[in-house]
Amino acid sequence: MVEINLLDMYPQIKRNTKARKLEMTEGRKRIAKKFDWEYFDKKGICYCGYIYDGRWIPVAKRFIEYYNLNEKSKVLDLGSAKGYLVYDLRNFGIDAYGVDVSKYAIECSPSGIREYLSMGDAKDLSIYRDKEFDLIICINTIHNLKENECRKAIREIQRVGKNAFIVVDSYRNDREKERMLEWNITGETIKSSKEWKLIFEEEGYTGDYFWFIP
Repeated sequence: MVEINLLDMYPQIKRNTKARKLEMTEGRKRIAKKFDWEYFDKKGICYCGYIYDGRWIPVAKRFIEYYNLNEKSKVLDLGSAKGYLVYDLRNFGIDAYGVDVSKYAIECSPSGIREYLSMGDAKDLSIYRDKEFDLIICINTIHNLKENECRKAIREIQRVGKNAFIVVDSYRNDREKERMLEWNITGETIKSSKEWKLIFEEEGYTGDYFWFIP
């Protein structure tokens, strides 16, 4: 396992966690966990409008370079949302696919890649063969599951991918923990970086990983 930030080319946003905490009622959290229109496109819930703007292009390049991907490489974006990373990877000639729990997000994906996206859950990838993919990308997804389901998802990622990169909500100190708890909307398994590393080891994960820390 390697801790590496492969999202370093993704635009960095200064987040006001105090304001988020004041705005985020339990009702809004329940709505967000449906991962529907409100989650992606309603102002004040989460993304507040998630559109294609090319932000994933440098990230796609980063994955291609780091994992030596080519036109023969098969990649799965687990938690692909509207499929923008899949779209950019395919534009670079990569045989990329996406899976997401949100029917709404898939229906909002670029029409040219919709056939490569499917509804599914990270904890059950039984439709895929062992080591079917050269790379599994899973960004800000599995922490939305309860811990036992999250562990199952890690095992599934390990099973179907020859390599993998996972990003999860986390913190490294008390200040970061406070900000995470203020910012979190949908996360069910929020752990420190040390706790996450232990979970990865216990579930036999050998891929790469990094943290989302607001």
